[in-house]
Amino acid sequence: MNIKESIRQIAENAQAASRVLSRKAATVKNDALLQMADELIKNENFLLTENKKDMAQAQKSGISGALLDRLTMKKSTIETMARGLREVAALPDPVGKITAVWRRPNGLQVGKMRIPLGVIGIIYESRPNVTADAAALCLKSGNAVILRGGSEAINSNLAIAGILQNVLRKNSLPEAAIQLIPVTSREAVSALLQLDEYVDVIIPRGGEELIRAVVAQSKIPVIKHYKGVCHIFVDEFADSDMAVSICLNAKTQRPGVCNAMETLLVHEKIATAFLPLIAAELIKAGVVLKGCAKTREVLTDIAAATEEDWFAEYLDLVLAIRVVKNMDAAIAHIEKYGSLHTESIITRDYANAQRFLNEVNSSTVVVNASTRFSDGFELGLGAEIGISTTKLHAFGPMGLEELTTTKFIIYGNGQVRE
Repeated sequence: MNIKESIRQIAENAQAASRVLSRKAATVKNDALLQMADELIKNENFLLTENKKDMAQAQKSGISGALLDRLTMKKSTIETMARGLREVAALPDPVGKITAVWRRPNGLQVGKMRIPLGVIGIIYESRPNVTADAAALCLKSGNAVILRGGSEAINSNLAIAGILQNVLRKNSLPEAAIQLIPVTSREAVSALLQLDEYVDVIIPRGGEELIRAVVAQSKIPVIKHYKGVCHIFVDEFADSDMAVSICLNAKTQRPGVCNAMETLLVHEKIATAFLPLIAAELIKAGVVLKGCAKTREVLTDIAAATEEDWFAEYLDLVLAIRVVKNMDAAIAHIEKYGSLHTESIITRDYANAQRFLNEVNSSTVVVNASTRFSDGFELGLGAEIGISTTKLHAFGPMGLEELTTTKFIIYGNGQVRE
């Protein structure tokens, strides 16, 4: 078979598997997930060996530091993947959940029941852990998944997917419930994106260029976020020590991810006192600072921020800083330059905190904590399939419930419509 025929066969098999999986009991799925976690730990040496092959090739090809960071697997990476599988197993199964019931005047009882989406295609770059996270969430929510990782992680992804499929086989679950496209050509992605009769939704995870390319080609609905231009607003009533700690974490703990802070907004009433404090810590951590004119009046040695910097997702140790007049100006900046991903306010003023929560329209809004918590694992979802910055049908980090939809169920006792 050529590539198009092979991808079509994968999609057909996934659709058939999804119908079987949608009827499986939670206990069956949970047992498989727990076994998958154990098998990942048992196969640690094999997984690290396969990842080293990818790392060696990636270093030769000169990919960016951010992508190398996402590609790297360590013992702790495997342990985190296993923990995520176990946490997903421990979560309530959304499939079959009745979300509402009401009685009509004619005696009909009407309800809504959660059901799987069906077949989910995941297209992603670099991160081998996505293979395990996505497979776990799709399995638990009764969906079949077609995984297409980047060429830079092909050995790591094949190794993880193979382990997961072996567990499916041993538990008499359809092996096609978790499939990894084994070829790295772009033709395979293009072929997958045309198969709207088999695949129900596509979720791309990666850089803006990848996501825009998927959206441009796909006949299948796409849940997406183009980039993470995340802001922290340090209010005039902020605790300075808390603000420094949070901002440092949001920028430097892992700068190459979509929930890292990219722009810092500081209330003008505290700028003179606060900016030297945070700048000293950021510079010590290797961050390159760019600032507006008011920022540079205080931090005279930093570069000037351009209009493009306010839109930038650096994914690196670079930060844009703007001094703003008040909360209105901070929110206006976020509305103009933000990407609907994650924003945080640091303040001791309850009214300001509540106003920020109510008026900022991003998918995750935080008070007195790092933007880095905008993550399915950190929010108790077990893992995440991705982060949506579009409002249909999910908004923010997506876990089990976001991988289901609802159907109407009706109980009658002989009613006919007049």
